[in-house]
Amino acid sequence: MKIVILDRDGTINEDSSEFVKSAEEWTPLPGALEAIARLNHAGWHVVVASNQSGLGRGLFDVSSLNAMHTKMQKMLATVGGRVDAIFYCPHSPDEGCRCRKPEPGLYEQIGERYGIDLRTVPVVGDSARDVLAAVAAGCAPHLVLTGKGAAYRGRNLPDTFPKETRVHNDLAAFADYLIAQESSEV
Repeated sequence: MKIVILDRDGTINEDSSEFVKSAEEWTPLPGALEAIARLNHAGWHVVVASNQSGLGRGLFDVSSLNAMHTKMQKMLATVGGRVDAIFYCPHSPDEGCRCRKPEPGLYEQIGERYGIDLRTVPVVGDSARDVLAAVAAGCAPHLVLTGKGAAYRGRNLPDTFPKETRVHNDLAAFADYLIAQESSEV
């Protein structure tokens, strides 16, 4: 089974320093939904792993989070794409859980659910936290220069990033890379 794990805020949709708290505030990044559809059509199962500390902070509830994800799935369906599963950490940063990135817990849960070796799984995110969690879980780290990653456009990544991190302009560029890499291996 070919699985790719994507962060949500800043990778698939616009991020907000005030948190994305409702379906109305959830807005896809240009080309992101089409990139997911292209991955799906190339045989990839797309899974989302996202810190959602707004839940633990009391900024929104699970029904609001579900409404955001329903909107995402409906918008994906209109372009021929889908997300197979969504894993999220509901905890605030001070709770010390293992599922909040940069801890690897969400990725480990995905590996257990799908019965896969995480060393074959690419992970895409827009922050050091995403790629650090990926490396801690044994996944291949990919950074997109959208969301928080936009701060690194035209710059070298700081030493806080794992040296094996691959950098892409956006999710569409990552999809192009992954599909082309797979084609070259055939």
